[in-house]
Amino acid sequence: MNKFRTCRLIWLLICALSINIFTNSGAQAQKKKPVVVFVTGDHEYSGEETLPIVAAELEKNYGMKTIFLKAKDGPNDEKNIPGLEALKDADLAIFYLRWRQLPKEQLAHIDAYLKSGKPLMGFRTTTHAFNFPKGHESEKWNAFGEFALNSPPGWGGAAKHTHYGHESSTDVTVNPDQASNPILTGVTGPFHARSWLYRVLPDYPTKGSTLLLTGKAVNADKEAIENPVAWTGTNSFGAKIFMTTLGHPDDFKLEPFQRLIINAIHWELGKPIPKWKGKMNIDVTYRTAN
Repeated sequence: MNKFRTCRLIWLLICALSINIFTNSGAQAQKKKPVVVFVTGDHEYSGEETLPIVAAELEKNYGMKTIFLKAKDGPNDEKNIPGLEALKDADLAIFYLRWRQLPKEQLAHIDAYLKSGKPLMGFRTTTHAFNFPKGHESEKWNAFGEFALNSPPGWGGAAKHTHYGHESSTDVTVNPDQASNPILTGVTGPFHARSWLYRVLPDYPTKGSTLLLTGKAVNADKEAIENPVAWTGTNSFGAKIFMTTLGHPDDFKLEPFQRLIINAIHWELGKPIPKWKGKMNIDVTYRTAN
């Protein structure tokens, strides 16, 4: 009888330990969800409305934790994006910015993230994320597009970074030599995007970038020259980057564009490209630019 009781106690102890290990493993798994921080603030493309839908999808169907940051007093508030300290815990930072003038204490959080070498992603106007006056102590941030995302260093200027007219749109094709790139899984082309095409050639994306998608202007107001609209690479801090010059709210309605985003986020995090969970319902209105 004593032997039976001893065996039973041992068995109960093993069960208790197993349950504890299983519970702790579950808790660990929860803690290890990748953290994706979205940083938004643009006057024109409603990134603070389209990207929360993407963030919710990442949480619901793709096992990620997201933190969403936006300009404090609406998209025209160029000088305050609260909560940027969240970047210290981010595994991936996603930017959709346009002509911000953030205070240096907020820029310090972005600077620390860049210097960490962690991956980042940018949409459309993030090529000209900042717009400090000439001579300002933070003027170097005007080149964020170049040093962070391999794109032109701000709008216009020597890089001739401009776009076709607002009445134009863009036919997008997959670069044939990248057809098997995992980021392009399920991204069937060609597809038509509402975004008017950005000019980044001839000097950008920076050397060594991988060009995934090419766009050609439709109903162009000047000679229609094909330009890259999505690329990957390594930035000046040694981080993996994904950049797309698409990002009009109507682009987010397109399944190929949605799949591109979900795939790129997984690629940035070093995760396998997931099974597609279905099209998101993204119906957001374009604002007129200021």
